[in-house]
Amino acid sequence: MPLTQKPRNEVMPMKTNDVIKTMNDLIETSRDGEQGFRTCAQGVSSPNLKTLFETAARRCAEGAAELEAKVRGLGGQPAQGGSVSGSMHRAWINIESTITGMNEHAVLAECERGEDTGKHVYEAALKEDLPTDVRTIIERQYQGVKANHDRVRDLRNAAA
Repeated sequence: MPLTQKPRNEVMPMKTNDVIKTMNDLIETSRDGEQGFRTCAQGVSSPNLKTLFETAARRCAEGAAELEAKVRGLGGQPAQGGSVSGSMHRAWINIESTITGMNEHAVLAECERGEDTGKHVYEAALKEDLPTDVRTIIERQYQGVKANHDRVRDLRNAAA
């Protein structure tokens, strides 16, 4: 076998630009989550839910900052905003809150839907051949996304 060919069963490691793109997708997702949770906090009257959503928003912001630092460490430029779908998600929350008179069950259901999206983005990233240090960050953040999702789901079920 020529030296330039790799065996077929060996996975090619991701190029740095691809790793940065994957992390930038997660930065956008984290910012969407932060804004979504802040919007949810504004759409509920329960002080406990407001606190829960504000705490989740802060965790999303911390996750985005951690990923931004890693992107810079790899020589990249961190993503500068949330995703287009995230903007649409926040707009839907605002509409839903207005239509339902800030019904907490509806806000929780929409918040859970947003976290479903976040879970899927993290799961897709974890299918990539990421460097170990990046994978460690993403796996830890994914556990937080799942915990947020499950907490919101349980609260939605209780509010039904």
